[in-house]
Amino acid sequence: MYDVARIRADFPILAREVNGRPLVYLDNGASAQKPRAVIEAITRAYSQEYANVHRGLHYLSNVATEKYEAVRGIIARFLGVADERQIVLNSGTTEGINMVAYGWAMPRMAAGDEIVLSVMEHHANIVPWHFLRERQGVVLKWVDVDATGYLDPQKVIDAIGPRTKLVAITHLSNVLGTIVDVKSICDAARRKGVPVLVDGSQAAVHMPVNLDEMGCDFYAITGHKLYGPSGSGAIFVRSDRMAEMRPFMGGGDMIREVSKEAVIYNDPPMKFEAGTPGIVQTIGLGVALDYMMVVGMEAIFAHEADLAQYARTRLSGLDWLSLQGTTEDKAAIFSFTMQGAAHAHDISTILDKKGIAVRAGHHCAGPLMEHLGVSATCRASFGMYNTRAEVDKLVEGLELAHDLLG
Repeated sequence: MYDVARIRADFPILAREVNGRPLVYLDNGASAQKPRAVIEAITRAYSQEYANVHRGLHYLSNVATEKYEAVRGIIARFLGVADERQIVLNSGTTEGINMVAYGWAMPRMAAGDEIVLSVMEHHANIVPWHFLRERQGVVLKWVDVDATGYLDPQKVIDAIGPRTKLVAITHLSNVLGTIVDVKSICDAARRKGVPVLVDGSQAAVHMPVNLDEMGCDFYAITGHKLYGPSGSGAIFVRSDRMAEMRPFMGGGDMIREVSKEAVIYNDPPMKFEAGTPGIVQTIGLGVALDYMMVVGMEAIFAHEADLAQYARTRLSGLDWLSLQGTTEDKAAIFSFTMQGAAHAHDISTILDKKGIAVRAGHHCAGPLMEHLGVSATCRASFGMYNTRAEVDKLVEGLELAHDLLG
């Protein structure tokens, strides 16, 4: 049985008050809180085990290297990847997607070549492709969602043409919570010979992921949303795509030999990991993923599905609240606006006075905001430690905001 009270006890920050009220943390889509196991692992790494990794011959370097490199295997297990050499460690999804843009896409794309995107993409999965549009004349093809926020995978597949060189798609919208059928997209794109990059920043947090079954070419995750430290993350790169890539950055660790005349690169994945990495951050990410796997991703998914259904029912009962994204294929992420002149920032401020943390703004999703016809929304995003009682507190806070702003 899912014991949410026990899980909450593992997150020290959830016991604190904000503005004299118990903290209700509903900003998990931006960044999740950290369990005690992660906090203790970070403290131990800095206080007892810290040294730079790789090539060191002394005790502390060997300990740090062993713990750091073990995370590659943890991430592979978490993502359902049989070969951990397909995991590149980095600072998060933004770095991972940029690595693909510079290292794989840029050398292969010419003016008129196309990248297919959905209108739901986070800026991290838009801006690197705009670089290619600005600098090389690459064409961005956009696929819209329907009125409920659902993304029809067939529309993505139909957008693939003879000049399409890449499909770059989110697995789960950070604004609408829409879950995308990326496997159908990957299967069809593979038959057409087109690689698929999947932004897994949100999906990997909320649901089981098996990349060997999904069949994508690239899959990026970010640690701070996965209950791990900021500055940690990884990207899965399929072996044959990795062989096609040139290095994204140059420096230590990604080389085997350097002379005045030449450079011999290290073997993948080290070939794509230049410089001193986020050692402690990555170790903390490994602990966070182990924690999630002990709880069980299926159990987390079921708990959050219950929260999503309950929140949908409660929020839909507020006839002055407009929910953005009502598709059934949805995680526990809710964006909304309030009828009248109430701005998302004002709503968020009132909720904060009640100790309720939500996000207000465009959520790094400008094209989606334009598609929805709004400049900003409030977003309540739930995690593994949230409860139905916190949904009720959110509703109470929104009723207060409506009374004050309506």
